[in-house]
Amino acid sequence: MIDWIARAPEEPELVLNGTRVPIAVRRHPRARRLTLRLAPDGSEVRITLPRWARTGEAIAFAHARRDWLANQHAAIPQRIAPQPGGTIRFRGSELRLDWQSDRPRRPALSGDSLLLGGPQDTLEPRARRWLENEALALMEADAEHYTATAGLSPVSVALSRAQKRWGSCSDARRLRINWRLVQAPDFVRRSVVAHEVAHLVHFDHSPAFHALLAQIYEDDIGRADAWLKAHGRTLYVTFG
Repeated sequence: MIDWIARAPEEPELVLNGTRVPIAVRRHPRARRLTLRLAPDGSEVRITLPRWARTGEAIAFAHARRDWLANQHAAIPQRIAPQPGGTIRFRGSELRLDWQSDRPRRPALSGDSLLLGGPQDTLEPRARRWLENEALALMEADAEHYTATAGLSPVSVALSRAQKRWGSCSDARRLRINWRLVQAPDFVRRSVVAHEVAHLVHFDHSPAFHALLAQIYEDDIGRADAWLKAHGRTLYVTFG
C-alpha cells in the first residue's frame, strides 16, 4: 500500500468553503484512470494517478471540480468533542457520558450510559481507549467466526486509525480494521471484517471473492456498503 505522502508541486491546495485544503497525489501501479476524492475528515483532496498521467493535469482536474469538492466538504459533519452529559456512538446506538469526578477513572458500561470519573480534561482520551478496547474484542470475535466459516486458520487482528480505509489484510495473515467501526451498527462492522477475511483467499475483487464473501457473511452486503457510503463520515465526528 502506498501512503498519502506525495504532494503536488504546483498549486498544491484548494480553498473549500474558506478553508485551505492540500492536494495529495499518489501514483499507483494498478490504477487505470485518475480518481479524485475528499478525505473523510476533509483534511485532504486525494488524487490517485496511473503511472503515465501528469501531475499538472491532475491538479487542473481538481481545480475544475472545485464546486463538487466544496459540496463534499460542506457535507462533512462538524466535530463534537465528548463531554459530560453528551453522547458517543457505540454499536449503532447512543451512549450517554455519565461523568462524576469521584467515580473510578476507568469507564464502565451501564445500560445506555458510560459511567466514568477522574479528571474531566482526560474524559475524551479515556472514552476513546474504552471504545478501542471494545472494538478489538468485537473484531477479534468477528474474525474468528468468519475464518472458521471460510475453513481458514485463525488470524490476528489489529486496530487501524486510517482516515481512508475501513479495513485491510496482509500476506502475513493479519487483519487491520478501523476502530471507528465500533460506533456503527454490528452488521456494518461485521461486513468489513468478513470482507477482509475473504481477501485472505482472494486478494482481489473477482467473482470468486464476492462469492466467498456472500457465503460467509450472514447479512446483506449491499445494505452494509450503502450504510458506510451514506454515514461513514459521521464515524469521524466525535473523535476525529
